[in-house]
Amino acid sequence: MEMFVFTGILWKEGDEITALCPELDVASQGETSAEARKNLLEAASLHLEGCFEDGLPCLRPVPPSEDPRNSLPTEALEVFKFKVDVAVKAYA
Repeated sequence: MEMFVFTGILWKEGDEITALCPELDVASQGETSAEARKNLLEAASLHLEGCFEDGLPCLRPVPPSEDPRNSLPTEALEVFKFKVDVAVKAYA
C-alpha cells in the first residue's frame, strides 16, 4: 500500500485552531489542537480520494505568501508530519 507523507501546520486564530496542509492547500479548523488535526486528516484524505477518482492532480502547494510558516512566528506554530495510505485499484 502506498503511503503519502504530508506536513500539517496548526496555529490559533481567534477562538479556533486552524490546520493547514501546505502541499495540498487543504485547511480545516477545530476548537482544540486535537480536533483541528483530526479534521485536517479527514479533509486531506477526502481531497486525495476525490482527486484520484476524478483523475485530477492532487498536489497544489499553497502560495508562499499564504504559508503561515512565512508569516507567523515559529513559536506560534505547531508543525507535524502525517501519512495518508492510498489503496490503488484497477478497473476495466
